[in-house]
Amino acid sequence: MKITEILTPEMVIPELRGASKAEVLTELAQRLCSKHPEIVYERLITVLNERERLGSTAIGDGIAIPHGKLRGIDRILGAFGRSTAGIDFDSLDGNPTHLFFLLIAPEDSASLHLKALARVSRLFKDGAFRQRLLDAPDAAELYQLLKEEDSKY
Repeated sequence: MKITEILTPEMVIPELRGASKAEVLTELAQRLCSKHPEIVYERLITVLNERERLGSTAIGDGIAIPHGKLRGIDRILGAFGRSTAGIDFDSLDGNPTHLFFLLIAPEDSASLHLKALARVSRLFKDGAFRQRLLDAPDAAELYQLLKEEDSKY
């Protein structure tokens, strides 16, 4: 599985406007729904909020991977957003979160869902790569950096 199978250039938000967890989830969900009319926004937000209630998807090092499973889609979909200022996303390390990768999987795709989460987690493990993402000037460069880093694995 490659990130480019999950994420397309138009699903990259170079500067999130949201200043809270709820606003960031809304912004990422709206972006995904704008290109995927099969996704009902209200259902997506419900799934994401239910997952966050179980425990924050902010894993530390400035990274969050909000995710969930949704009925009515046939493949894993993603959206990426960056907040250069950082957002309080209840991160495990207590620090602000800057990089957000939203993953939505079909309801019956347990193994694919886990593989996608692992892939995204591995992608962000390198601190120098995370810094390049924070320094990128625009959405096109962010997408290119994600694509290049993913090709290493």
